Amino acid sequence: MAEPTGEPTTTDLGLRERLAPYRAVLASRVRSQRSYRTSFAMDLGSSLLIGLVELAEVAVLFTAVDAIGGLDLAAMLLVFGLADLAFSLADMCFGHCDDLPTHIRAGTLEVFYLRPQPLLAQLVTSDVQLRRLARAAVALVALGAGLVVNDVALTPTTVALLVVALVSGVAITAALFVTAAGLQFFLVNGAEMTNAFVYGGRYASTQPASVWGRPLLVVFGLVFPVAFAGYLPVVTLLDVPGPAGVPVWAGWLAPVAAVWAWLVAMLAWRTGVRHYTGAGG
Repeated sequence: MAEPTGEPTTTDLGLRERLAPYRAVLASRVRSQRSYRTSFAMDLGSSLLIGLVELAEVAVLFTAVDAIGGLDLAAMLLVFGLADLAFSLADMCFGHCDDLPTHIRAGTLEVFYLRPQPLLAQLVTSDVQLRRLARAAVALVALGAGLVVNDVALTPTTVALLVVALVSGVAITAALFVTAAGLQFFLVNGAEMTNAFVYGGRYASTQPASVWGRPLLVVFGLVFPVAFAGYLPVVTLLDVPGPAGVPVWAGWLAPVAAVWAWLVAMLAWRTGVRHYTGAGG
């Protein structure tokens, strides 16, 4: 039996070669943002302010009442922190999919077709918005504060649930951006319409789903399952009643919701790409 040499295998080298163009593009985007330090600092400050304002909205709402949908302010810190952290991370990596309508109208999408990489991979790696890190920091602080005020013991089960919820929440939100991008191949100036469920879904994910009406439950609980990005995992974590008919352990189903969200996203994307006939089509 041959002894391992510690040198990269052919498979490793092939993977590195395939990822090299994406790393180069992302590195250039990061350098370009960091080179203009004043502008970058202002972007970070504005993103931080947005995160603080949204957290303040939750605090003001839940200090005026004892509880909404069975959750008090302490529990809502967990919901907001978990859901907004997932959204901020997904927005940093996938949020620029919102630029697809501009590429379509300007005809610059054809440039992506000239390269040997997949179209969606090029679009996703065409930019990275580092300013979203400030907003993610606000959500992380809110999540940490929620764990403290709710006296949540960090057992292996608790940590596993938080990790599963966060990873699934990022995947669900990223799928929303890809779904919205896929629909742009069919819509004319339809960015505002798709933003309604992308950013509306972000707001819905930071609210207790137990107070949603039936149409919202269908849209944001089943079709675009943002309830699994924050609310349902917190219900499982704190062992409190959720919406009628939903078991307390439903938060563990977040990975299933993420897979469903990506199935919808890839269906919308593949259908849109096949429908696209060029800037003049």
